[in-house]
Amino acid sequence: MSDQPTTQFSYRSQKELTIWSGYPDYKPIKGFEKPETTTRIFKYSKYGHVYAYATSEGAKVFEASTLKQLCDIKRANLLDLWLSPQGSYMATWERFTKLEDGSGAKNLCIWDTATGDQIASFTQKAQNNWNFQWTDDEKYCARMVSGEVQFWESRSVGKAVWARLQLEGVSYFSLSPGKAPAVAVFIPEKKGCPAVVRMYSIPSFNNPVSNKTFFKADNVQMFWNDLGTNLLVLTQTEVDKTGRSYYGETNLYYLAVAGNFDCRVPLDKEGPVHDVTWGPDSKEFAVVYGSMPSKATLFDHRANPIHNFGISPRNFVRFNPQGRTICIAGFGNLNGTIDLWDRKSLKKVNTFSAPNASHCEWSPCGRYLMTATLTPRLRVDNGFKMWHHTGTLIYEEAVDELFQVGWRPEPASKYPVMRNISPAPAPIKVLPSNKPAVTSTAPTGAYRPPHMRGGAAPTSLADREAMLSRGQSPVGSNRRQVPGAVPKQQTKNANGRSQQANNNNKPSPSIAALSPEEKQKKIRNLEKKLRQINDLKEKQAKGDSLEPAQVQKLASESTVLRDLAALK
Repeated sequence: MSDQPTTQFSYRSQKELTIWSGYPDYKPIKGFEKPETTTRIFKYSKYGHVYAYATSEGAKVFEASTLKQLCDIKRANLLDLWLSPQGSYMATWERFTKLEDGSGAKNLCIWDTATGDQIASFTQKAQNNWNFQWTDDEKYCARMVSGEVQFWESRSVGKAVWARLQLEGVSYFSLSPGKAPAVAVFIPEKKGCPAVVRMYSIPSFNNPVSNKTFFKADNVQMFWNDLGTNLLVLTQTEVDKTGRSYYGETNLYYLAVAGNFDCRVPLDKEGPVHDVTWGPDSKEFAVVYGSMPSKATLFDHRANPIHNFGISPRNFVRFNPQGRTICIAGFGNLNGTIDLWDRKSLKKVNTFSAPNASHCEWSPCGRYLMTATLTPRLRVDNGFKMWHHTGTLIYEEAVDELFQVGWRPEPASKYPVMRNISPAPAPIKVLPSNKPAVTSTAPTGAYRPPHMRGGAAPTSLADREAMLSRGQSPVGSNRRQVPGAVPKQQTKNANGRSQQANNNNKPSPSIAALSPEEKQKKIRNLEKKLRQINDLKEKQAKGDSLEPAQVQKLASESTVLRDLAALK
């Protein structure tokens, strides 16, 4: 790698914002002037040309390769920003306020990043789904208002609306990547009418090129392949009416932009869709789905399964940018186990553990996987780690109160495709506590399904039961196991042998005598207790103090889980 271009990444903590070079340096890049105040957010443009950050004083924009400052925008209330794919434009959002005449302030602004000139402004009340979208070539841009998606030619944004796609009830839209841009729109089900996703070629809005209707869809996530020819739509309901889960039901649909093919992706294990991702060649995609332990499957460009990666407690999947290595991992309430698969041979390269990780991302060169522990997900042991694509830890850095970290995007073609899995380089910096390879089985908090990440969500009962069946600690435990120490739940008997305290594997004696009706009632009560316990964990994670009775309820979790597993 010494003769290859050096990658770049940035991270934001409570104390600083900094930009580093990747392998082999792993150190701050000289010439970048750090902001003196706390940073609220940073962003790279989609193709890595431009870098921008926001503070309480405004936003600054830089050319990413040289870190030369392009513009400095003074806006004291700026909370969020978004860059166009090539980095020519930036959208910023400020908290909505009303003017003296009762009208809304124009808090959504569009800027020319080369000059810092404001070229358009709009009123946008909600931060949710606020951001402008641009086509990859930046020829067109769009935003959604009530009942329609408005389009402009980017050079004329802010002037009269160039085209309107009017659809009653539209709640979400997404512009495709690729050379022939399309727009996909979602209209939720209403008054017995099914939900619908429609796709239109830009700017031909008279007739959709593709149309798919379905029930059980309150909201969606859309995943385009890089060519913009096919779309995966992950639908979610707010509530699972079957009662199997209390954080909604999910389904996955496949739509071709050409309109000649669509289907529901055949997922042969009941339970939620945890993650989905396209391969960089746009011809295949991978899905992790089903109740825990979940299943991971590779599908071709017509949604036919072509490889089963097996059943394991996993909820994350990503191809490296060159498509040679696939990362399938378990984060959140799972123990951070990462499997790396060789796409060419479909053989597992390695399995290792990144405990407490809440962020995972491939480097642009495809040789290094970054994992990070971020706040407020976890307020201790914050920092990032760099793993070679063989699974070897080569660098790690502890960073207090780490909020955000991310690679600068670069084209995969800049880095040569690996013909073979290369050996790992010598570790550069590994903290002493991590030199022994210890696989942690301590879960790190409540798993949030993709559509609920960023907010509080209850823990899946299936997740909890799966962890119990593997002998792991209850979900949400943040206790760290000292290598070599006897776990707290184990005690020594008179002969010096370890045994489980309180016979935790045995259900309560009263359960066996219950009638079917009584069992169902008992299950409902236990599930209610688990929800209450999870709420208490969320309060505890936020730093709230608990009453003695609440602490006692937390301590009863293992008993509740044991009884629930026995009843089911």
